[in-house]
Amino acid sequence: MPRWLNAGSEIDAASVFLPITVAHRIKSAASTVFLLLGRHAFGRGRRRIQRGFSFGVGSGGCLAYHQDSRNAQILDLVHVPDNLSPDLVAYALLEDRQLVSLAGPDAVTFAQAQFSSDVAALSDSHWHWSAWLTAKGRTIAVFQLIRLSSDALLLVFADGDADAIASQLQRFVFRRKVKITRRDDLQVRAAFAAPQAAVGAAVAGSLEEMLELDLGGADLLRVMRITPTVAGIKTADADAVLTAAWRQADLRLGLPRLVASQREHWTPQQLGLDRLNGYSVRKGCYPGQEIVARTHFLGKAKRALQLLQLSAPAEPGASVEQDGSVLGSIASVADRLALAVLPLETSDGALSVGGEPAQRLPLHDGLAR
Repeated sequence: MPRWLNAGSEIDAASVFLPITVAHRIKSAASTVFLLLGRHAFGRGRRRIQRGFSFGVGSGGCLAYHQDSRNAQILDLVHVPDNLSPDLVAYALLEDRQLVSLAGPDAVTFAQAQFSSDVAALSDSHWHWSAWLTAKGRTIAVFQLIRLSSDALLLVFADGDADAIASQLQRFVFRRKVKITRRDDLQVRAAFAAPQAAVGAAVAGSLEEMLELDLGGADLLRVMRITPTVAGIKTADADAVLTAAWRQADLRLGLPRLVASQREHWTPQQLGLDRLNGYSVRKGCYPGQEIVARTHFLGKAKRALQLLQLSAPAEPGASVEQDGSVLGSIASVADRLALAVLPLETSDGALSVGGEPAQRLPLHDGLAR
């Protein structure tokens, strides 16, 4: 481990490669790498401590800060290639990920009948986005569905409640040969870097050692690795800074993050799951399929997802107003970013949340699988 990574510093504004604001005492190499380098790990360029000054070089810029300062500054711009050594990428634990496995001869058949995506059409060693809906077509959960083999699936939940969802799914097993298990023996690590082997929907590796997934787009590189849990490390090594930044990146890529108050409230179309290829209207029956298909084929979706930059903190469910009238509401929040469900037809007039200005931002592409 390079000695300079152990420098202790406190930074309020580390918004260089990802527009985020953090207040965090750096205690781990993973945090340091993320705050200094954003999307990439180390590349060409110098990095050292000299008279208390730290330097970090990443794709598109150089970030420096003094050990006794709370301000980070861009020094200059450099070019850094994407094909960096995996030994130079620091992976931090994502605190909010929970995993559930479906195993058995009927695993795919069961998932096909319960979830919104076309699991039967998914190839082994591939993944896609999926959702579990109510009978009225409202979204209970959005998750990654990994098809490990013809009789083994892994679900990755970002918003908790894996135990409750696994328990509810168990009620629909009946005589199917499928075992639903919460996987606390696995953990999820991540980095803002290019994957080493996974590409798009294709995963690389295995759960016995390390399963790698590509979670980024063309202009926002991210990689996720699922590994066996190491006793005593999971809690201590959790990185709240990366977890918060990852959540913001999710919103920028149009991935809704649903807290309890926003579950069973929105249709897949309202949450923009069409952008992620997160549901099928042709595969056959699943809970909520009739509502989803009717909305799709009759073109009755009247609201859609809009990314907002907030001027003040807000909670999911908060109203979005225009000219003093309620226009829609917020479905997901990550610091000062929000995903709001707003009418498709509206003016370009100024928006506000809680009486404070809110600015429209474009969603990033690249997360569809």
